[in-house]
Amino acid sequence: METRPQIEIATGNGLMPAYTAVPTTAPPWPGVVVIHDFTGMSQDLRSHADWLAGEGFLAIAPDLYYWGSRLRCLRTIMRDLGPRRGRTFDDIEAARQWLREHDGCTGVVRVVGFCMGGGYAIALAEGHGFDASAVNYGGCPSDAMDWLPRACPVVGSFGGADTSPLGARAGQRLDRLLTEFDVPHDVKIYPGTGHGLMNDHAPEDQTLFLRFLARVSGKRYDEVSTQDARQRIAEFFTEHLRSHAPS
Repeated sequence: METRPQIEIATGNGLMPAYTAVPTTAPPWPGVVVIHDFTGMSQDLRSHADWLAGEGFLAIAPDLYYWGSRLRCLRTIMRDLGPRRGRTFDDIEAARQWLREHDGCTGVVRVVGFCMGGGYAIALAEGHGFDASAVNYGGCPSDAMDWLPRACPVVGSFGGADTSPLGARAGQRLDRLLTEFDVPHDVKIYPGTGHGLMNDHAPEDQTLFLRFLARVSGKRYDEVSTQDARQRIAEFFTEHLRSHAPS
């Protein structure tokens, strides 16, 4: 796996910083957009991109907080999630297009998200050009039944002890709906694990507010569950390939 210095992607809102990780295998590679949690750009996010590159995916992890304060960006991000459109979706689309235009990319692009980013991963599963989505404790929107029938294949991971709105009950509902709509999927609830089971944040990447949220939500990294979830995601992405690149 080859990492590259942080790059900047041109968007309609300015230049967006992003971290990229490139496989060491010969191109072309499928692409994947990695969407961060509330913490934003962090070593944990870069580690996820590096892991995906090690699995043969050209990975890009955009910093969605690039244009303002964390609180201001969060307000916009959470506002955009409901209608599944807006500034943040435009920024993610710019990252997807960067991959599609990359000389080493096959043009087929997936999306992976964690917590807040997991909410985006499921919101992007229909109508946004991704060929597969990995939703990690990202909830299941109240209106999901209206558009999930047209979703791309979905792999999901949730903590069995996560009682937040993004946790186990949301994962169970997502699994039930995907089954009902016959959408290819693999949703797993990890017994005894809390929220944020795949996010191993260094202390310097956490603000006081984020540490408070972690205590309230029971957020805790789980190494065994993370390794299992990573294997499932990589295998699911490899299995569910479309015969042509999304538009």
